[in-house]
Amino acid sequence: MHRRQFLIAAATLSLGPAAFAQRVSLPEVVVYKDPNCGCCGAWADHLRDSGFPVKVIENRDMTVLKQRLGVPDKLASCHTAEVGGYILEGHVPAQSVKRLLAEKPKVKGLAVPGMPAGSPGMEVGNRRDPYDVVAFGAEGSARVFDRYR
Repeated sequence: MHRRQFLIAAATLSLGPAAFAQRVSLPEVVVYKDPNCGCCGAWADHLRDSGFPVKVIENRDMTVLKQRLGVPDKLASCHTAEVGGYILEGHVPAQSVKRLLAEKPKVKGLAVPGMPAGSPGMEVGNRRDPYDVVAFGAEGSARVFDRYR
C-alpha cells in the first residue's frame, strides 16, 4: 500500500467502519461521453466525490453506443455509463446509483431523461428543477425509481 492510499484509508476509517466499507466496495463507473460536453465531466466528478472510481471514455458517436447498450430513445440524455452490470443514462445522482447497487432490482438501468437544471453536473446557480430517476427494463418498461424535488 502506498502512503497516499494508507492516509486515505486511515482518514476514511476515522469516519467509521461503514464509511470505509462503502468506499472500498463501490465498483468502477465507466462513463462514455462526447469529448465536447462539459456537463458530463462534471457528473463524473460528482460520482468521484461520492466515492466511486470513475473511468471516462470519450466517444464521438453516442447514438450508436446508446443503441448497442439498449437505452430507450425516450430516456436519452447526453452521456451513458456502465456500473455493476447496469446502465446509467444522464445525470443520475450518486445516491440513486448507490441505492441501485444495494437493492439490485431486476432492471437494465437508471436514466434521468434530458438535462434537468440542478441535477448533478447540471448545476445552474440556485435553479433546481424537479426531476425523476427512471428505472428501465430490457423490454422497454419504465418506472420511477427516485424523485428529486
